[in-house]
Amino acid sequence: MNTGQPLNTIQNEDPMSTQTPAPSTDTVRLDLTGRTALVTGAGSGIGRAIALRLARAGAHVKALDISAAALEEVTGITGGTSHVVDLSDLDALARLDLDADVVVNCAGIQHVSPITEFPEEKFSQILKIMLEAPFRIIKAALPGMYERGWGRIVNITSVHGLRASEFKGAYVAAKHGLEGLSKVVALEAAAHGVTSNCVSPGYVRTPLVDKQIAAQAEAHGISEDEVLGGVMLASAALKRLVEPEEVAEMAAFLCSPTAASMTGTSLTVDGGWSAR
Repeated sequence: MNTGQPLNTIQNEDPMSTQTPAPSTDTVRLDLTGRTALVTGAGSGIGRAIALRLARAGAHVKALDISAAALEEVTGITGGTSHVVDLSDLDALARLDLDADVVVNCAGIQHVSPITEFPEEKFSQILKIMLEAPFRIIKAALPGMYERGWGRIVNITSVHGLRASEFKGAYVAAKHGLEGLSKVVALEAAAHGVTSNCVSPGYVRTPLVDKQIAAQAEAHGISEDEVLGGVMLASAALKRLVEPEEVAEMAAFLCSPTAASMTGTSLTVDGGWSAR
């Protein structure tokens, strides 16, 4: 989102013209009965979809989010437990029980600004939430996984973990870092029955993206449809947002027996953005 910057060329096409409906049923065969799944950012968007999906597979879900109200709604559905925590507060995170069979690092925030104007405290906050907190969670969870001889680390990164965009220095740095961390974990943990992979979506229909669309529309004096089709999805072959449930099915797949030999890799769900 080039807020306050020159606007990319607008394409006159329906951004939802090739929309594919999100899965209405669970498409991955997965049984996590007796397993515990820890999901960050579980209060909304992708994290919420993943928490609900893993709960349907039988997992006890530990849901982490900064919003108490959102967590109450999610745990009311999953029957799991919740922990209200600001992931940039690493001391508060360390006080939680982070043991789990499945860890899904999903929480994230965004700030758009040129490097020369990027607030240093905001850069630090984003890296804490999106890179250091995942490291701390993985570090805490691995010993239990090693002892049990089974574990699944799923890091929800982004196409921005594979490609860069202007004005998103902290977000791109954090996502690239998480992709690299995931690969290191894959190499270290393989002998213990633990896999580590990423899911790298393009723009997903989440509250975070909704805010970006509205901000772009206001900044450039255009409609939200024009922002979606001509700016946000300009690099994507499929002119549609990814649905949270699609990402949740990718996360479920990485926890399934079918993906037992997959580790150190990334499932890219970006509508063809990274094919260019």
